[in-house]
Amino acid sequence: MTVTIPTIETERLILRAPELSDFDVMCEFYASERATYVGGQMKPEQVWRHLACEIGHWHMLGYGRWMVDEKSTGKVAGNIGLWNPHGWPEPEIGWDLFEGFGGKGYATEAATAARSFAYDVLGWDTVISLVNPENHASRAVAKRLGARRDGDYTHPRLGTLELWRHLSPAEVTDGGMEAYA
Repeated sequence: MTVTIPTIETERLILRAPELSDFDVMCEFYASERATYVGGQMKPEQVWRHLACEIGHWHMLGYGRWMVDEKSTGKVAGNIGLWNPHGWPEPEIGWDLFEGFGGKGYATEAATAARSFAYDVLGWDTVISLVNPENHASRAVAKRLGARRDGDYTHPRLGTLELWRHLSPAEVTDGGMEAYA
């Protein structure tokens, strides 16, 4: 199966395919406290496997999470996009911002582009986000995206997570994918 991972540009960001060259920045993220709410800290060997998983997700399902570059600096700001590994309750939009990139609206901007891709390109009619109950910043992103709390999901490793349901395609008024071309 050959998969072309699309590049999406927003006003301030470039969402692009994850690559082996992202390994070092992902190691920094997973060694930091910022990884607390996304499964916890990892050693480099585990990060390598996780990066392979991120890349493989695209090849197995035809969609996945993008690495997010800040246009103004070229720095990798995070890993954001569509995620649905085995055992997940349904497809989700997930966002991980790296150190120094929080509080700028980047998660909301990139997640909006990912949601538009899910609806406009993949034809989905719903998508969720799972949020650790202690992750107040992530909950705020879900709310800014217009998502509504839709119960809880108990993950066997991560514990109880809040399930947030995003606006449906009919409810979205962000202009669709053409707004990000």
